[in-house]
Amino acid sequence: MSQTLDAAAVRSWCSLALEALGREREEIDAINVYPVADGDTGTNLYLTLESAVHAVEALFAGPGAGASPPAADAVRAMAHGALIGARGNSGTILAQLLRGMAEVLADEAAGDGHRLARALRRAAELAHEAVARPVEGTILSVAAAAADAAAAVHGPADPVSVTNATEKANAPRAGADDAATARAAYTGARAALAATTGQLAVLGRAGVVDAGGRGLLTVLGALVRSLTGEAPPTSPVAVPPAPPLRDEEPAAAGPVPAGEGGPAFEVTYLLETDDSAVARLRERLDGLGESLVVVGGDGLWHVHVHVHDAGAAVEAGVEAGRPHRIRITHFGASEEPREQVQRAVVAVVPGEGLAGLCAEAGATTVLARPGEPPASGELVEAIRRAHAREVVLLPNDAALRHIAAAAAEQARAEGVRVALIPTRAAVQGIAALAVHQPDRRFDEDVVAMTSAAGATRYAELAVAERQSWTMAGICQAGDVLGLIDGDVAVIGADLTATAEAVLSRMLAAGGELVTLVLGEDVPDSLADRLELYVREGHLAVDTVVYRGGRQSVPLLVGVE
Repeated sequence: MSQTLDAAAVRSWCSLALEALGREREEIDAINVYPVADGDTGTNLYLTLESAVHAVEALFAGPGAGASPPAADAVRAMAHGALIGARGNSGTILAQLLRGMAEVLADEAAGDGHRLARALRRAAELAHEAVARPVEGTILSVAAAAADAAAAVHGPADPVSVTNATEKANAPRAGADDAATARAAYTGARAALAATTGQLAVLGRAGVVDAGGRGLLTVLGALVRSLTGEAPPTSPVAVPPAPPLRDEEPAAAGPVPAGEGGPAFEVTYLLETDDSAVARLRERLDGLGESLVVVGGDGLWHVHVHVHDAGAAVEAGVEAGRPHRIRITHFGASEEPREQVQRAVVAVVPGEGLAGLCAEAGATTVLARPGEPPASGELVEAIRRAHAREVVLLPNDAALRHIAAAAAEQARAEGVRVALIPTRAAVQGIAALAVHQPDRRFDEDVVAMTSAAGATRYAELAVAERQSWTMAGICQAGDVLGLIDGDVAVIGADLTATAEAVLSRMLAAGGELVTLVLGEDVPDSLADRLELYVREGHLAVDTVVYRGGRQSVPLLVGVE
């Protein structure tokens, strides 16, 4: 077991942290009373770490797979993955903590524990700066205590390495490796977590520790285990008695539920903008709401805020740059418990248009934006949201097969009967959904949906980004590629002509129904031309056209 935080240790840290948060997610959710009692801190931290894990695993599976990548690349991938997938208040702060660590770990050579102590200090500083109105007794306090303990574990300060009294007080000392530093950080964080109950009145009244801090302790525990091979103490954190209320502090029955007496919406989005625009954005959003956290840098930022006017929060992002992956959650949206239904369908869709179509057909949808495939945690959340005893899962993308299988397995462990139909394209999912009948036996329904999906050939038209060898020959950047069942079959210069060639090949083997899904910028005239092409050459074949919205390719084609 490595005592140094190298690339392999970073990979291990990620997977161990995700595994631990998976075990403790419900426990952390249950103690979530600040800043709003919406019971999702554990889930948000899990989803944030899951995105980090995917980024690190993608690095290890990339060019040169088999050889360990540089440690600097591994920590940057972990931090970037967390930034992209950050969820909720605590998840967003965790992403900034990892970014702070990456700044130091990526720039300094592995060695004696100095860099890990400095990394934890930088992490605490960046996270504190990212929160518009920092509060003691939160994940920020736990992060600061971890940094303090990591610095204190070393010997006398090296006077050559510091320039003033403040730096001298905070500088790591000589004499401990990464493993010892991580142990010290965990111990300091554990003590700080226990103290949060007395620092925040809402925690004291509820008799709990801070949920975000509890999640950070779990992540630090995974760091210790990745470096030592041994799990740190996991006994319950001792919660001290709540301090007596001051005369001026009104008593309260407990935490205020989400959406009552505070902002109605949580708004999050990724924002591409110049770093110089962020200060103005912070000022604008701080005036709109609370729980504001803006993290990131180098042109990509993650914004989180609680507001009454969700539209204004998004507009502020539009004024600052290009927001995407916009997520708006109404805090009161799930107040009324729903009766569990017998069966539901969960489908991954590549665009907003198909999301609306599938939702109208009764499916619960998960949006897969271009270049941003959903994580297994998002699929599990969608299965939970469907609130059914039986669920048919349609991944609609060959690349999502393993992610969907992991989500199905987790849902089964929670008592849901899940059937995974390995649909490889959205048009196969549409075909499966068209024959779905929730009133027949589950097995019969799954067989019928699987048969309909399997009988649907699929194609897509894409634009080549660079010169490349394909099954149909050499393509040049800008060429239109017609892919049938996943392989390049046609190379053309024009979208319409290439689409006609693809349809000709697909219909040569027969067919009864052609499905066309148009991308956001594709004109209706293309659909009109292709409908005419089908009608003129295949009188018995019908054509249906859907608008897919913003999707990764301009045209999807299905032939049943």
